[in-house]
Amino acid sequence: MVSFTKLFTAGLIATSAIAAPVQTKRASSSKRGAAYNDITTVSALTSGGSISWAYNWAGSLSGLLPQDVEYVPMLWGANMFGGWVTAIETALSSGSTYILGFNEPDMPSQANMSPSDAANYYNTYITPWSGQAKLISPAVTSSTDAGFGLDWFESFIGSCSSCGISGLAVHWYGDDADNFKSFVTKAVDTAAKHNLAEVWITEFALNSDVNGSFDTATTAAFLNEVIPWLDSQAGVTRYSYFMCAENYLLSGNTLNQAGQAYVSA
Repeated sequence: MVSFTKLFTAGLIATSAIAAPVQTKRASSSKRGAAYNDITTVSALTSGGSISWAYNWAGSLSGLLPQDVEYVPMLWGANMFGGWVTAIETALSSGSTYILGFNEPDMPSQANMSPSDAANYYNTYITPWSGQAKLISPAVTSSTDAGFGLDWFESFIGSCSSCGISGLAVHWYGDDADNFKSFVTKAVDTAAKHNLAEVWITEFALNSDVNGSFDTATTAAFLNEVIPWLDSQAGVTRYSYFMCAENYLLSGNTLNQAGQAYVSA
């Protein structure tokens, strides 16, 4: 869901900071994570150890995360292939234990890859680190159209069955909690079908959150319902709301009503 312009800029920043030390993160058992562009915003979510991991759609975190928050690197798409090897070696040597695959390759406006091309790229750029980290699939959308979403993933995994993938990543944007739960349940079933032990929801939000009509009370009510449900689902191992930023989970440097629900539900 993050724009190519933002991600390309993030990639340039990440490449310039690749050599910077990345601190090892561990501790919280929470499934909850933070999706961020500005690393300084993450600290607002960390009270009480409420998040255990964070990612920024890039291979390098470009700064310091709060104590006990693990950084998870991502190979967003082909525009980041150039600096990937150095970035991932730095992240893994600094304590990252997972690698995220491509960002919405089923969408022309995002990583934009056919399932077969994505499988070839994944095998080239991510599979070589399967002995050093757990590998998560490309993150697909919640679209139910043919060739998108979980349908795209089915084609991809058929071409990437030997890629060393241990988890399925998905995104969801929709209108209510029931639709969200139904989609996540389908994702968990799809993962189990392919003997994948984990499902990550690396972006999720109400459509109203991202179309300019964000209402913190509505979002808080949604999060108060779905967060306990996610925590009760054995097949869901990590999730992150979209996103740790102004008018989403934050107002200024502090949590708004939605942010408070996210960390405490």
